[in-house]
Amino acid sequence: MDQTLVALDVGTTKICTLVAEVEEGALRIVGAGIAPSRGMRKGVVVNLDEAQAAMAASVRRAEEISGYKIERAFVGSSGAHISSLNSRGVAAIARSSRGVTQEDMDRAMEAAQAVSIPHHREIIHAIPRGYTVDGQDGIRSPLGLQGYRLEVEAHLVTGAVAPLHNLIKCVEAAGVEATDLVLEPIAAGEAVLSPAEKEMGVVLADIGGGTTDVAIFIEGSVWHTSILAVSGNHLTNDIAVGLRTPFATAEEIKLRHGHALPESITPEESIDVAAFGEAGRKPVSRRWLSQIIEARVEEIFALILKEIKRSGYDGLLPAGVVLCGGSALLTGLREYTSRALDMPARIGRPREVEGLVDMIGSPAYATSVGLLLWGMRRSQEPAPGGRVLSRSHSMPKRLQGWLRALLPG
Repeated sequence: MDQTLVALDVGTTKICTLVAEVEEGALRIVGAGIAPSRGMRKGVVVNLDEAQAAMAASVRRAEEISGYKIERAFVGSSGAHISSLNSRGVAAIARSSRGVTQEDMDRAMEAAQAVSIPHHREIIHAIPRGYTVDGQDGIRSPLGLQGYRLEVEAHLVTGAVAPLHNLIKCVEAAGVEATDLVLEPIAAGEAVLSPAEKEMGVVLADIGGGTTDVAIFIEGSVWHTSILAVSGNHLTNDIAVGLRTPFATAEEIKLRHGHALPESITPEESIDVAAFGEAGRKPVSRRWLSQIIEARVEEIFALILKEIKRSGYDGLLPAGVVLCGGSALLTGLREYTSRALDMPARIGRPREVEGLVDMIGSPAYATSVGLLLWGMRRSQEPAPGGRVLSRSHSMPKRLQGWLRALLPG
């Protein structure tokens, strides 16, 4: 075994902890702990005690299955407080005769991050989109190229400090140290998108329980990200109100009988529903159920389309849309997506993993698996003795700074 990694996906409806072994560049999942989420709303912690207890339960189950003691994890971050922008940084190439060095690239990225950000916000990600050397653009890796001036186009993701602080606080209260915070749609893209899709131009729409996360990838890198405050829970709530049934029952109805295309269902088809204040069950038209769902799905995809157009890249996405998240399993949603956005659509399932694939092969676990892939591709050295990453060596300086500033002493 070369290395052990852990992902902690803190969602609004579920918390998933995955443990994986990395052997010769392959990711093998050996443990999974899934617990109902508590204390979370729209991707943000709203009750510290409940959220911490739910995280601890998920971690404990993953430990029991994997046999590892979990100490550190890559943690997913989301919420409507997340925003993004693109920035340009410039740096002089220190020794033009030797070509571009890693130090030159780091200085260019530092310049790209020197943007005006309110004091209550923090940069989560600074991802290079492409480089330019002496006016020659379209360069993926300028390392070693000769020149005098290096420019970088970077995608910056920022988040409000308070929600990030609360998330880190809960994770640490559950006995786990955050190796890094990773924006969830970026992580999901690691798990479900192919290199060809990222290269050509593709939209990732992760429709979870609390938020819908959107990321646009072009030329192999992320160019735009956004978090929308509409989600699968809105679908469930609409069903609960429309059919006058408890939320838990509405969720079961959505999963078993929901459909995004009412015209695909015959008017005669009906289902039995347990309603409030009634001892028995009552018949409900399945087409009526589908019409309730369609109304909310229409709103979600109108917002996704608006975000795509706002990004300015709506004409650069020939690979279409890839759907993931628990709501991606809604019957008829792929067809609806293709029709509503006028582009190809498919359901994204985690790829490039071995082990407990049957357990986590659903689109609902795209972010969880993506966090592991993110960690595998960015970790520099294995953890000794089966421990999950050495914080002193693996934690980015950015996150160390957060913890020093937010958690003094």
